[in-house]
Amino acid sequence: MVNLKKSSLLSHHFVLFLTFIFLISCGEKKIFVNKIEGKQIAITNTIPEVSEIDNFIKPYREKINKDMDEVLAYAPETLEKSKGEWQTTIGNLQADITLASANKIFKSRENKSVDVCLLNHGGIRSVISKGNVTTRTAFELMPFENSLVVVALKGEQIIEIVDYIIKEKKPHPLAGLTFMIDKNNVGKNIWINGNPVDVEQIYYVATNDYLYNGGDSMNFFKKGTAVYDLDYKLRNIWIDYFKEVDTIPVIRDERIRKE
Repeated sequence: MVNLKKSSLLSHHFVLFLTFIFLISCGEKKIFVNKIEGKQIAITNTIPEVSEIDNFIKPYREKINKDMDEVLAYAPETLEKSKGEWQTTIGNLQADITLASANKIFKSRENKSVDVCLLNHGGIRSVISKGNVTTRTAFELMPFENSLVVVALKGEQIIEIVDYIIKEKKPHPLAGLTFMIDKNNVGKNIWINGNPVDVEQIYYVATNDYLYNGGDSMNFFKKGTAVYDLDYKLRNIWIDYFKEVDTIPVIRDERIRKE
């Protein structure tokens, strides 16, 4: 005779066991990365998929290259930032054209003149090579999206600019401001537009948004009483200037002199 009570109990235990196994199998599993593998796949025209992509973008690439390689001006000699202790030919040019561009816009919008331009030596990322100058040249010189701003500074901040340049010992692009460094490494004969700096007067200084926001530790810009965003990329200043001139001048005048 079959013991039904015992059989029922075994069945019950078996069901509980299956339920337990099911619950464990359905529980959340934690997955860990214990190995990462990779391999280099060369992108060549021998790969059919790459050829299709290349054929698709080819007309766009050719149009961009045509625009970038358009000749805009001519440089009689190479302008670079590595030659010059306190100023360079390329820095002088950049400061001069930036000051002129800022002044034209600022005069129109605010009926005020820009007095000084100060940019950073490190912001010049390439050279202007002797020969044809193209749109590509401008992108190589200024690959960043920095915009032109004008900051209203008191004369005491102009003194801070002089102290900063002497301390840095770099030929930062400078226009509108001249001074001499004496034997004690102190600035003197600080002039703006042919006049001695007045510590109480407001001067309008053209620079870029990166420097205005404290870039390169030019913290004196944050002490400005006002700032004006001219919505003009520094790269576009180069491009527009190249389009306006036939031959690029080599500017060697000294803005900073040493005793």
